[in-house]
Amino acid sequence: MSVPVSALFVIDIQKDLASDDKTEIPHAERIRDAGEQILEVARGIAADPKPIIVFVQHEESSESGPLVKGSKPWELVFENDPNNTRELLVSKNQRDTFKSNPDLAGLLRSKGIQHIVAFGIQSECCVLETCKGALEAGFRVTLLQGAHSTYDTKNKQAVQIEEDVENELKVLGASVTPWQTAIGQWANTGVLG
Repeated sequence: MSVPVSALFVIDIQKDLASDDKTEIPHAERIRDAGEQILEVARGIAADPKPIIVFVQHEESSESGPLVKGSKPWELVFENDPNNTRELLVSKNQRDTFKSNPDLAGLLRSKGIQHIVAFGIQSECCVLETCKGALEAGFRVTLLQGAHSTYDTKNKQAVQIEEDVENELKVLGASVTPWQTAIGQWANTGVLG
């Protein structure tokens, strides 16, 4: 019997959203800093089997947005290591990574994945919908608080939207853990979870 393993989902941390002064979300620097530390700890976990890291990359048509495949805005800020079989690159064209990739849940289960840990951009769009898709597919889900964000709207600041998403996911059965607490636990236990 295989040991339960977690998958870390790095959702849509793309240059247009996270590293372009003209178009990035207001809290892009916080997300980049958190992402760097989260990935450093996750990649350093020595447990066997090591966690799976899923880098999610959104694609749009030129008519629907700037994240056109092959363009600079579409590029990832954090890239997967193509030589590491535990790091996967998954493209999507819908907010829910699982709906956009119908075979993904089965692939993850075949690798012993029972738990999805998620962070990224945009909280109320692809982060929320991917977490909901993971819950619907039967995975346990943890959202890393402070490591997801979005744009301000006319009625709400990004941090309020982050909190609303966290509350919605808690009601649906997900856990919400501050990212600093999570990586501290991973470093101490040697297990992402």
